[in-house]
Amino acid sequence: MAELTDDERSTLKTGAFGAVYLVSNADPGIFSMVRESFAASDAFAGASGLVKDVLTSGELPKLPRETPAAVEELVLPLLRRSVAILIAKSPHDLDEYRSTVLGAVDRVAQAASGVDPAEQTMIDRITQALADPS
Repeated sequence: MAELTDDERSTLKTGAFGAVYLVSNADPGIFSMVRESFAASDAFAGASGLVKDVLTSGELPKLPRETPAAVEELVLPLLRRSVAILIAKSPHDLDEYRSTVLGAVDRVAQAASGVDPAEQTMIDRITQALADPS
C-alpha cells in the first residue's frame, strides 16, 4: 500500500466527503439527508485497499459552513489534487478512488427521489474534477 502523508490522506478524504455533501445539498431535505448519508457510508465501506483505508479511518473531515458555494470552491480543487496525488504515489488506486466517489454521489442522488437536474449538474462537475489532468 502506498504511503500517503496525513495531508494527502486528508485531501482525498475531504474531497470524497465534500463531493457527497455537494450532491446531497443540491436537493436538500432532512429526510433525504438521512437516506443519503447511509448511501454514501455504504459506498465508502465498499471500497478496497488504500481508498477504503483513507475513507473509513480517522475523523470526519471539516467542511466550510458558510455556503454551498464555499464548499464547492474547496472540494472541486481537492478532487483534482486527489487525482494528482494518486497519479504520483499510487496510480493503481486512482480508478478505485474515482469509482468510489462517483458511486457514492450517484447513490446519494438516487437515495431520495432519483437524480434531479441540480444533482446531475453537481455530479457532472465532480466527474470533471476527477478526470485526468491534461
